Amino acid sequence: RHWATRPMVGIPARSDTFFRVGPAELGKAQCFAVKRGEVSRRADVAFHQPWIRDRLAALENSSFVVNSLGTIIAEIRYGTGSPPLYLKQSETTVPFVRATDIKNGEVNLEGLLHVAAQQPSHMDKCRLAGGELIIVRSGVNTGDCAVVPELLINSFAAYDLILTFQANASAKFVAAFLDTEVGRLQLDSVKGRSAQPHINAQEVAAIRVPLPTLTEQERLVVEIDTARDERKEKLAQADALLGGVDDFLLEALGIEVLPNDSRRVFAVKRSELHGQGRLNPDYYHPARTVALRSLTAASRNLAVAPLAAVASFERNQLGAPGENYLSLAHVQSHTGELNDLTVTATGNCFAYSTDDVLFARLRPYLNKVHRAETDGCCSTEFHVLRVKHRDALMPEYLATILRSRLVLAQTVHMMAGNTHPRLANHDVANLQIPIPNMQIQESIAAEVVHRREEARRFRFDAEAGWREAKEWFEGQLLGPVTA
Repeated sequence: RHWATRPMVGIPARSDTFFRVGPAELGKAQCFAVKRGEVSRRADVAFHQPWIRDRLAALENSSFVVNSLGTIIAEIRYGTGSPPLYLKQSETTVPFVRATDIKNGEVNLEGLLHVAAQQPSHMDKCRLAGGELIIVRSGVNTGDCAVVPELLINSFAAYDLILTFQANASAKFVAAFLDTEVGRLQLDSVKGRSAQPHINAQEVAAIRVPLPTLTEQERLVVEIDTARDERKEKLAQADALLGGVDDFLLEALGIEVLPNDSRRVFAVKRSELHGQGRLNPDYYHPARTVALRSLTAASRNLAVAPLAAVASFERNQLGAPGENYLSLAHVQSHTGELNDLTVTATGNCFAYSTDDVLFARLRPYLNKVHRAETDGCCSTEFHVLRVKHRDALMPEYLATILRSRLVLAQTVHMMAGNTHPRLANHDVANLQIPIPNMQIQESIAAEVVHRREEARRFRFDAEAGWREAKEWFEGQLLGPVTA
């Protein structure tokens, strides 16, 4: 007999059984057997994982009629065409929904890009109508889906699958089902396993869906929508706690809150250029100038020093990533909290220690700064900063001030490059940092830690409640999980 050492089918020479060996992340069993007669549609490891077969069996035994999705679809079409030219929002533009705008069963309305309301005829397939279901068909979030909200009617969504349903099926119900474990495992098992995951219309149409009456569908949707709203409320509470840190910090330092200045046109006196060694206009943006003036005024009551004077730049390079690897994607913007991501990395990285501060030099406007809570390694796009004198500067305070709008106003106007804007090393070293006495630093650090712990509690409760709601939704259709 033979079996595969890669996630593929190993075909025995004389046997009625396929033997498989797959990586741990594909399921709970790494080696299992499947009879040849059970392989009818797909011959890959993921599709025939035992726990998947158990859940699919429970699906087929549902007390409701189980249909292939294709039997309840009125129309399924591909978004087509190249992404159109993005424009500034106006009366003649409409939103354009990208794959990254779809998450947790809905379209994230914040940060939507806009395009002209009148598009070439080949974009008509991308135009959205009310009650349609969008399914992401390629990329890292393949299979994520959302129902088109009213305010996005006549907007566009290219490259996705767009579905409308017959009268006996609710798009919101189908979207909620596809986000359950049994819905996701069907999507995950059929999507192409290439460098760019993808699904097509035929694979989506084959997905099995239990279909209660419309009244029952609406009842289940109301319950899952209520749970989604509760999750969003708790996440908003967490964001509010961390978002208020900046105002607290500036007040504690006695620095006036900086105004939001997004001017694109401004004047600079010739005398202000003297000794700067820079001629790029953005370097002299009023927002940066005001921040530096605020620091000059604050220096009457507290110390102000360049970053290099208070922190060392550690460059202990490793040949390959190890445990606790952090990429830029792991760090949330403006909060420094970590995302729960699985990132495969290769190549060089920097080692860091507990209480080192990781400061991203790529795309500084994303404002990614993290105080390490463990030892580990990180992308070389981070600067690893280590406080020189712990009795004069607290790592928690350093991370907080580097995330503040006081420093952000400096960094966003010093970046260079178009495709991958980043900070020059000497600009980071010369960032001006206010350093209050230890008593003030301790009070700031204590407040930040308190807010972070509360925010994490809100987020934990939000995700736990959302997970329970989806399990309840699935249980109403399939019965409870009996692992």
